[in-house]
Amino acid sequence: MYDSHSRKAVNLVSSIFVAVLSFVMLASPASGQLSSYEDFAGDTGSHSGFRSDSVVRLLAATDSSTVRAGSELPMAFVFDVAPTWHIWPTKRTQASVEGLKTFEGTVFTTLKKLEVSGEVIEFNEDFLTWPEHHTFIDQLGDEYACFDERTVVWLPAVVKENAPPGEYTVKVEFEVQSCNDKFCKPAATVYASTTIQVVDQNTEESKADTGGLFDDFPPKLYSDLSSGAIAPDIVSFDVFGYSWKIDAAGAGLYLLLCIAALGGFLLNLTPCVLPVIPLKIMGLSQSAEGSRGKTVMLGLALGAGVISFWLGLGFLIASVSSFTASNQLFQYPLFTITVGVFIAIMAIGMCGLFSIELPSSITQFNPGHDTLFGSFLFGVMTAILSTPCTAPFMGAAAGWAASKEPSITMLVFATIGFGMALPYIVLSAYPKLISKMPRTGPASELIKQVMGLMMLGAALYFIGVGISGLIVEPPNPPSKLYWWAVAAPLALAGLWMAFKTFKITPKIGRRAFFGLFGLLIAAGSIYGAMRFTDKGPINWTYYTHERFDDALANGQVVVLEYTAEWCLNCKALEEAVLRQKNVFERIEQDDVQPIKIDLTKGYADANERLVMSGRRTIPLLQIFAPDGKEVFKSDAYTSQQVLDAIRNAKN
Repeated sequence: MYDSHSRKAVNLVSSIFVAVLSFVMLASPASGQLSSYEDFAGDTGSHSGFRSDSVVRLLAATDSSTVRAGSELPMAFVFDVAPTWHIWPTKRTQASVEGLKTFEGTVFTTLKKLEVSGEVIEFNEDFLTWPEHHTFIDQLGDEYACFDERTVVWLPAVVKENAPPGEYTVKVEFEVQSCNDKFCKPAATVYASTTIQVVDQNTEESKADTGGLFDDFPPKLYSDLSSGAIAPDIVSFDVFGYSWKIDAAGAGLYLLLCIAALGGFLLNLTPCVLPVIPLKIMGLSQSAEGSRGKTVMLGLALGAGVISFWLGLGFLIASVSSFTASNQLFQYPLFTITVGVFIAIMAIGMCGLFSIELPSSITQFNPGHDTLFGSFLFGVMTAILSTPCTAPFMGAAAGWAASKEPSITMLVFATIGFGMALPYIVLSAYPKLISKMPRTGPASELIKQVMGLMMLGAALYFIGVGISGLIVEPPNPPSKLYWWAVAAPLALAGLWMAFKTFKITPKIGRRAFFGLFGLLIAAGSIYGAMRFTDKGPINWTYYTHERFDDALANGQVVVLEYTAEWCLNCKALEEAVLRQKNVFERIEQDDVQPIKIDLTKGYADANERLVMSGRRTIPLLQIFAPDGKEVFKSDAYTSQQVLDAIRNAKN
């Protein structure tokens, strides 16, 4: 390991080497070929370019020197890349190419900024049109998509009808990463500007002399723009190492909705929701003994409750600028405590642990599980319970939807709700599927009592999380002592199951199975409390912008984990992946800085970073190279993916 003096010496030598190398490249004949701006003759006011690194230049140009308000204004952005070098394509280009590889941590060419002074030009960034990619073959024979030499990108722009005459400046920035057959440079920003002269309707328009640059401008771009055609919109998924991409434009939206519905369905299998499902199944089973029509109506009411909650969540994200995440409600401790109290009341009332005499004015407003309103409320509660747990496929779909227009946001979130509600609707329509469930008798009562105790555990969990959120001062970590309060009713539920099973049935097999199962629940509860209150093997730093920047400035790889005390999936992933010996030993080395963002109680830095990630849900893990570039992002990852990402970030 280097000490601090050795590291400074190495950095100094490296800096001198890079400076000398850059000077040589700038002075070499190959570098001289970058002066391709000289190919553009005529009015120099119509285009200008700036060097950002030693091998890539960007130029911005328009086809007109003077243009009237309301006229079309084709624009071109030209990348000139030094010989033997290339830049990576856009994400959209890569997604459309089958059979080509990409490096882990590749920085795709991305439009970062396009500004027009006076905002006199209308343009749609989705209609940036890139040329056919070239193919780069490395020393191993693997093929990669890239852009090299000269790459011309088209944009159909229109001058606004009310644009006043005058001179206006267009500024553009792209992020690029340049590579050759031996190594890649850190990503850099290339930038350019150009001016346009808007004239009144009585003045003739004039074309700019750009040496034929616009001869190949595709006229179809304007017809597509005016006809309302949809540009490609790529959504990427990565679930436990299996990755794929969907073009959500056009028909691809239907496939994305199917994936969102599947994510909603899988929410029922998360630890947030699973404990309450047997209660509702028993309620539906009992209702099935009477009218099947009533059972169907109860199932539909429950489904309506689930969908209504998700629609409300989508509405908040679409319409309230400060509301950016589907689980943001749980960042407010009083909301979390209220959820816990509500669950406790429902557990007591639905499971018959004891009865409470209520005033007649309240009993007339009876939210029992066998009423439509009670089923609707149960659906709302089930949906609320699901929001701390993100199911596979949901993170990418919800994050994409949150950045779209309100109608798309609402549609995707409604689809998630429908997927979650579907099992209950199916069970109510086909009651024979639940005919095996005990409806009356000691076994039925035991299930209610055990589930009631587990719901009380869930209630204490949310109350404890809320109290921890009230007393914590972000970014410091919250207290975890509430886990012992959660473990108590769960352990009691397991012991009660083991004890009552011997009272209910004389059959040896059932006694052995349910008795052992109950003891495992009790032991698992105690072990879970010990594990979740343990500090763990990783020495986490808790996130601020400054701490993140300091780690990068020190040349460290940053492993950034998003978590919260109310996020059980976050804890499960950390336990299953990050606490694996080979993973935490690598994370604890000096060249890696583990940073944790704890969203138990929301704060501005954390939510800003989550939005910057392009996701709106947790769990989430990001890994950054020392130059600040993201090399890995996933909400469902494996140990090997984490180790590979750290290695790639170092390289």
